[in-house]
Amino acid sequence: MGSHHSHEKTAGVQVGNESDKSRGGSQRGSTSRSGSGGDLQGLHEKPPPSMIPVENLGKLLVQRSQKEDGVNGVTENSFTKYLFPMYPELARQFYKYVHRMGKCKNKHIPLATFRQQCEKILAMLDDAVIIETYVRMFGAETDDNMVTPDGLRKLLYISYKLSMDHYPEGPQTCLMIHKTLSAVVNGCFNNKESHSVGFVVRWLEEHCHRLIFPVHRYCVHLLATRHRDMEARVESSGSGAGLELATPVLERAAWAGGGGELLPLSAAWLLAGTAPALYSRPLQPPPAALPSAAWLARLVCALPSHWVPLYRSREHGCGVNRFLHHTLAYRGPSLVLLAAGDLLAALAADAEWRESHRYWGGPDCALLQLFPTFSVLERAAKMVYLNTSIRGYPLGLRAGSDPRRPLLSVDEGFDTLTFQGVPYTLDAIEVWGCGDQASRETQLEIKKWQVREAERQRQVKLSAADWIEHPDRYLLELAGRPQYNNSAS
Repeated sequence: MGSHHSHEKTAGVQVGNESDKSRGGSQRGSTSRSGSGGDLQGLHEKPPPSMIPVENLGKLLVQRSQKEDGVNGVTENSFTKYLFPMYPELARQFYKYVHRMGKCKNKHIPLATFRQQCEKILAMLDDAVIIETYVRMFGAETDDNMVTPDGLRKLLYISYKLSMDHYPEGPQTCLMIHKTLSAVVNGCFNNKESHSVGFVVRWLEEHCHRLIFPVHRYCVHLLATRHRDMEARVESSGSGAGLELATPVLERAAWAGGGGELLPLSAAWLLAGTAPALYSRPLQPPPAALPSAAWLARLVCALPSHWVPLYRSREHGCGVNRFLHHTLAYRGPSLVLLAAGDLLAALAADAEWRESHRYWGGPDCALLQLFPTFSVLERAAKMVYLNTSIRGYPLGLRAGSDPRRPLLSVDEGFDTLTFQGVPYTLDAIEVWGCGDQASRETQLEIKKWQVREAERQRQVKLSAADWIEHPDRYLLELAGRPQYNNSAS
């Protein structure tokens, strides 16, 4: 998605004011526009050109509300039916938020208040303000400053549904989604009944802030474009056609034959919103896309890269040699999933795997726990270690910026896993490549070359002079066979 912070210099005053108003839950120093007075004031104001879509959308929603509900304003029924038909829960929470922030006196929202609040949402540029707005939107029914586990679960589920429904190959689903959401919610609330909005915002910023941005992108997209469909009387449920959200597109071949056991779609969605953006780097929009669609893909959405399976221990065998054979020479970022009982950990390596007695890796390396509770344990440079042959140094796979106390350690036989000081029996390992297609093709070409080279070395004919000095001759003599020509024996 990219960071919004680059825009703060030009809109710093506005962003700061919006943040203060959102955090305080009130709008001190501003004129109230709720009730009939707001309607009269709004009728005489001329909106700026950039806000004409919101103005047109509000007028169309008022017309539908008058026709269907007999109300001079925006009703929740018309708001849900014409703006968010596919996501009624998002419509309900969004409508309640606008109604609450606009201090509306009646059940409906006046046109001027609707336009004012939607303009504020469209003008949000700061990441922290965006996250806080949607956390507050899904806050507790009784207290705007508190968030319950159910509220956070609903927000995350909408983000998941948006990503899955706008998959390039059609809507997807995952039976593990409830387990995945429970891991995230439990990681945030730790069995507590509620947290303050500020606490949840800080936790999301630290662990998985990018999961919230698809919801904002989708809302911005509809607020800016839905009036065109309504004017054309296209009232189908296709709210957001052509919209692509940042979700990793897992190769279809990866799921054939029971593959991808450790990485269901919901876990991939969670990793894509948690691991550094390098691992879900967007590709270019399709060349056949219209100019407007390409512009939208760049500014609102992103077409992600493909994740391909490199190694599965349950298919390829569990062992350090198998791990090295399938992961070395892949010149791109990768994710290593390690399963041990109920534990599922993920190690994100931002560089090509290599054996060394030193810790390596760039600033986008990270260690995460996905199940049973979700958390980002560490993100730092030089936190990956792999050594299988260098004597005098620890053998096995390790992760953590402190070499004396690594957060994750796998023994040289790939049999046991020590995670945060707790030993486990290692059940399975999967490695997924997160680079572009060229990284995978390069790795396969290197493997083919290695096979050809090994075959060539096997067929080399030695001269008599070379055989006299060859170490195999000495070994055969020690075994009691000094003659090597069957015809001479």
